[in-house]
Amino acid sequence: MMLQTLPVFCFVFVADLPEILYFSLSILVFCRPKRTLYSKKYGVDLIRYTHAANTVVYSSNKIDDTIRYLSLHDNKYIRYFPGHTKRVVALSMSPVDDTFISGSLDKTIRLWDLRSPNCQGLMHLQGKPVCSFDPEGLIFAAGVNSEMVKLYDLRSFDKGPFATFKMQYDRTCEWTGLKFSNDGKLILISTNGGFIRLIDAFKGAVLHTFGGYNNSKAVTLEASFTPDSQFIMIGSEDGKIHVWNGESGMKVAVLDGKHTGPITCLQFNPKFMTFASACSNMAFWLPTIDD
Repeated sequence: MMLQTLPVFCFVFVADLPEILYFSLSILVFCRPKRTLYSKKYGVDLIRYTHAANTVVYSSNKIDDTIRYLSLHDNKYIRYFPGHTKRVVALSMSPVDDTFISGSLDKTIRLWDLRSPNCQGLMHLQGKPVCSFDPEGLIFAAGVNSEMVKLYDLRSFDKGPFATFKMQYDRTCEWTGLKFSNDGKLILISTNGGFIRLIDAFKGAVLHTFGGYNNSKAVTLEASFTPDSQFIMIGSEDGKIHVWNGESGMKVAVLDGKHTGPITCLQFNPKFMTFASACSNMAFWLPTIDD
């Protein structure tokens, strides 16, 4: 078992690597890192794989707010994407091409292409954004000011959103993440409070509000769908993982990953039934084989 000395704020799966093939709710495997790459000068915050398994884009938390395109093969920068003037708080890679979007505390969302350092599109918003592509890469959603979801067509985003969903504003917390389900029918909104929301991606209706987990210190906790879009999971301040049925809204499990702190990251492998959770240590979950 390998324990890291610093909290894990972000991790990503490589979709085509089948080292762990199955998903579980009861077995943990701890792994040693294959390789360590440093970004001591600029720091690392959000990181996303591109469609090439050996390259990533990531946001920085030192010096400036430029997004960097890095080759993992030789640890060299391929390209820089300057433009944001405050910390980048959302980063989403298109599932179909080299387009990606970023959202910043400068109240803008920028559209990029990996092949060019120039911003391909710019949207000025009224508050802090969170954003994500849908599974088809045709539209993207922007959560604005913790009270509104706007849907944009990637081909005509400059004309404004084609749909806007207004949510009930909660002054006790702010939105920290937004994700589409793999079937594209649902949107999951994460907060730094004690609840997350599941909404209909077509109508904007709130289907369920999930709570009952610990987050008294307003930590940014990542929530995720299972690959079949049927269940929703989130970590908690006390190191537990809570699981709900997305259709019924009922809590179906509370998992103990032996985490020593808040679970800030929780993601499923995009192709194989396995997931990982992390605080200052990372756990990979494998399946239980019933006798």
